[in-house]
Amino acid sequence: MTAAPNTAQAKAQALAERTGFGPRFAAATLTGPALNPLNTTMIAVALVPIADATGVSTATALWLVAGLYLVSSVGQPTWGRLADLFGPRRVYLLGLTFAALGGLVPLFFPTFGGVLAARMLIGLGTSAQYPAAMTLISDQEARLKREPPHSLLAGLSLASLVSISVGPVLGGLLVHFLSWRAIFLVNVPAAILIAIAALRFLPPDRSRPSGVGRRSLPLHAALDIPGIVLFAGTTLTSLVFLLDIESGVWWLLPVALAFGTMLVLWERRARRPFLDVRMLVRNGALTRTYLRFFLSYIAIFAVTYTVSPWLQEVRGYDTDIVGWMLLPAALLAMGANRMVARLPKPRLALAVAAAVQIAGGALMWALHAETALWLVLVVVALFGIPQGLVAVSNQAVLYRQAPVGQVGVASGLSRTFLQIGAMTASALIAIVVGASPSDAGLHRIGIVIVIASVLVLALVLWDRSLSTAADTRDVDFAD
Repeated sequence: MTAAPNTAQAKAQALAERTGFGPRFAAATLTGPALNPLNTTMIAVALVPIADATGVSTATALWLVAGLYLVSSVGQPTWGRLADLFGPRRVYLLGLTFAALGGLVPLFFPTFGGVLAARMLIGLGTSAQYPAAMTLISDQEARLKREPPHSLLAGLSLASLVSISVGPVLGGLLVHFLSWRAIFLVNVPAAILIAIAALRFLPPDRSRPSGVGRRSLPLHAALDIPGIVLFAGTTLTSLVFLLDIESGVWWLLPVALAFGTMLVLWERRARRPFLDVRMLVRNGALTRTYLRFFLSYIAIFAVTYTVSPWLQEVRGYDTDIVGWMLLPAALLAMGANRMVARLPKPRLALAVAAAVQIAGGALMWALHAETALWLVLVVVALFGIPQGLVAVSNQAVLYRQAPVGQVGVASGLSRTFLQIGAMTASALIAIVVGASPSDAGLHRIGIVIVIASVLVLALVLWDRSLSTAADTRDVDFAD
């Protein structure tokens, strides 16, 4: 009676040993996480055509950007929790299914409501891939009893960097030669191809190592649904407040604080908490990593959201020219990513990233409407270096700091802190820059970048855990 399951498990283990951490495993694992940043950036060139086609203003169409951010911020740690409990390959494939379905929605419902629903469904589906990929790598490490190559973890951040760079170009081609619906529909063949690779080259979840998974707890206790709901309430109210801070929706702030307080009180008593606040208190190194994610991406997105409008409205460059001016930063980000992948020294990389951001923020004071073009290009390109260093170094550190059996939710939560950093940067820009880009606003954002980066540098220099290569994970997943 037990021969069939044992045979199936043996085949799954054989597949894991045959693929190892090689090209087939890497290709199937790294392609899925690229879909979320790709969809984040492709929409930029389609906002005006969508607004025209659906009869809404461009300002209203911006909620297509915000909708994906909001869903992803809650979805990534939630999917990570599901990957930890029920298996990463199942979650990986289920997320791809949602993404493909979202890509089809505008074909049948070409209204703004249909397009917004499609974006949120795509955001929900693509937010599964990164935490599932981190869990897949962790499970494979336990099966093979050897550490994954640092280049594999670096590949996750490189896939995001490439997607962010390629997204606007691909989106522009699709809109120009087909229609705005194509930037949604492209998710269908992409999800199918990635799913085929996952089915062929990723070990089934039945071969997961012992000591992880739901095991004997009832489903409702394993999922901690109240914790997920309270986390969603805290995150969504916080992000909507930051997204629309100019409208003065200050009543959302006490609502967010109330949700957050209830979340902490509930999770302290939960048997299997969705957000293990006790673990975060004990694991100070992981908590500091989340704080570095948050502060670093305030600086990174402050540049992203400020420089492009300044180049267009103050310097007078066309959109396509600005795209080319930002390309050196993307190339430097990829180069920095590859460099730190070959020489994995996270503390040094994070310190260099913070120092470069401090220098870049200070140099922004030298930029004016009449500044020589070469200096503008140098300053803009300079910010590509920390973007590449921060992503791969913090990710590698987080992989080692996350408790065994909680890699999925821990990595998903890191993306939530990243996106909260992005929304905080957007709110700060609204406050210190105002409605129209200006030299003075650019200089004030430089101060914001310097302050955030100085705090990051202090965290890096103070955090001795970054100097050790020891695996700080502990088994914290008992029933």
